[in-house]
Amino acid sequence: MSSTIRAFHLRFGSHELMEPFKEFIKKVLVPRGINYLVVECNTSFQFESHPELADGSLTKEDAKELAELCKSNGIRLIPLFQCLGHQGWGGAPNSLLKHYPEFDETPHIPLDAKWPDFFCRSWCPQHPEVYSIVFDLLDELIEAFDADAFHVGMDEVFALADDQCPRCKGKDRADLFAKAVNDLHDHLVKKRGIDMFMWGDRLIDSVASGYNNKWEADTFGTYKAIDKIPKDIKIMDWHYEKHDSFPSVGTFLQHGFTVIPACWFNTEAATNFLNNSKQQAVELNAEERMPGMIVTSWHHWSDEAFANFINNTVNGEIKELYETLDKITSMLK
Repeated sequence: MSSTIRAFHLRFGSHELMEPFKEFIKKVLVPRGINYLVVECNTSFQFESHPELADGSLTKEDAKELAELCKSNGIRLIPLFQCLGHQGWGGAPNSLLKHYPEFDETPHIPLDAKWPDFFCRSWCPQHPEVYSIVFDLLDELIEAFDADAFHVGMDEVFALADDQCPRCKGKDRADLFAKAVNDLHDHLVKKRGIDMFMWGDRLIDSVASGYNNKWEADTFGTYKAIDKIPKDIKIMDWHYEKHDSFPSVGTFLQHGFTVIPACWFNTEAATNFLNNSKQQAVELNAEERMPGMIVTSWHHWSDEAFANFINNTVNGEIKELYETLDKITSMLK
């Protein structure tokens, strides 16, 4: 497998879409040299350890098929399960917090709460029983996909150290975030011996970096956790708009991390980001720790969407994503 990472991300959890997804892998990703595929399942999987949490139709047999297809084509398949944050949308909890409401960091938030009043729920990082369930789910995904790496998500975590949480009230957000990262690292890396990936936005100081927004970087204090977590975690640093510079890449490299820039559909922004990241890696003599790029997709995948992508009959934002995938993979060959 090439040491240059050409990665693609998508959300997927549908047994019914297995055939078009496999065709997409064979006819779109393989010809472009994609060698890392991050499949964001979250709870859209038929969990056998906790069937009450299954919120999709993807089966263990489906995961095995995908793993075999990817392996035969030189693709490292990495399952993603959103940890800590993104436990639902708005006030509506996902299946984990529906069935285990005691894990909710903000149970007082109304179920019908909407953005901008509330973004999305987190589990409490200090609840003594949360990981007895979560680790079962992660283990099941690792085994189903025969994975040697796992992506824990952890982007856009805003519900943390809530004033009404009896365990987290008054605690330092960086310490709480680092605890969650370290608990996951202990299980995935130390116990299971696999690589751990995560999004990097909560580890970036919004003001110091100049991103100046709470999405791409932290405005609540979690960024200080960058000095409290292991350096063998692979950071996927996402930025989807064009900036004059992307200093977070250099920050992660200077702290000893491997960093993989993550783009979306804006081709100009993506190429600018990749070029700037390469330049910083060269200047810091750290090219081996900036090994490539991941193209993310955040739209709804359907039979039609896969077919349009395969046949290049897409339009609008999806057409831009298609063009970005072509451009970035060609730049990384």
